[in-house]
Amino acid sequence: MNMDKDFLATLIIDFFVAFGVIIGGTILGGIGAYLIGKPPLSIMHDLASSLKIWALVAAIGGTFDAISSLERGIFEGTHADIFNTGLMIFAALCGAHSGTVLIQWLTQEGMK
Repeated sequence: MNMDKDFLATLIIDFFVAFGVIIGGTILGGIGAYLIGKPPLSIMHDLASSLKIWALVAAIGGTFDAISSLERGIFEGTHADIFNTGLMIFAALCGAHSGTVLIQWLTQEGMK
């Protein structure tokens, strides 16, 4: 039971790390765009989409632990590793997508 709580905590942290990378990166990128005279909302909209992969990398730790866990699951038959790693990646993707949708909604860029 304790392992389940720890794993759930990891999923929540992965979600919010990815969410935070998107939100923080786009807001700071928007400030930078303003300082150099470019349209901040347009830059923020574009950054939200392009930062998704980096949010995922940051959330899963930026290492090859997830890949080695998948490899161990495939070649050593530990299916729990595959499932857990898949859930971690899914949680991070959900956080990154939620942040992107929020930024795109706030900036209203591309709306006609």
